[in-house]
Amino acid sequence: MKQIIIFLLIVIVAILGYNQYKKYKRFSFSEYEYKVPESINAKKADRGLLLDYYEAVEALNGYVITQWGAQEIDVRNPANDDDEIVAAVSEYRKRLANVKFYEAQLMELSTTEKPKMDLSEQEEKIGLIKKMFYSDPSGNTLSLGEKSALIYEIQWFLNQKGDSIRHDGIFREETFNSLRSFEEKNQLYPDGKLDALTLEYLLK
Repeated sequence: MKQIIIFLLIVIVAILGYNQYKKYKRFSFSEYEYKVPESINAKKADRGLLLDYYEAVEALNGYVITQWGAQEIDVRNPANDDDEIVAAVSEYRKRLANVKFYEAQLMELSTTEKPKMDLSEQEEKIGLIKKMFYSDPSGNTLSLGEKSALIYEIQWFLNQKGDSIRHDGIFREETFNSLRSFEEKNQLYPDGKLDALTLEYLLK
């Protein structure tokens, strides 16, 4: 009888120990840390964009471990859908989306040399940009601090017209000033906002 009790105690301790190990393993640094892709070339990246990216990654990693340590919420694999967990998972997804936003730009910049776009590709790109803008013209006028794929493309076209602004998809003051300057040069109303007329001139 004594041997059976000792055996059962050993089994219980082993199960508890294994569960603790699984928790530790799941949230050990190598397991929860978001891995920066090897394809990102830091040497070719814009320094400001690279710093923003690494800050976003650190914020994401810190959020994951803090939610687990303080609330025991695994935002990557939620246990249920109560309000607190749903809110935490939603915030995690926003932070992850922010990381992916910067990552996409850095991976594009890591390409050694971008092939020149032929006429048909250029026309297709212009068509997609127009479609993106006209899907919500009033919502796509652009405002300071906003970031989107449309802004990224507008910056590319402004640089093609002779400017040299940061090409990162974020509507900062330099993009605003560049757009306003472009409008002035083309005798358009210089408000630094994107409207249908400004877009048409920009895509010519």
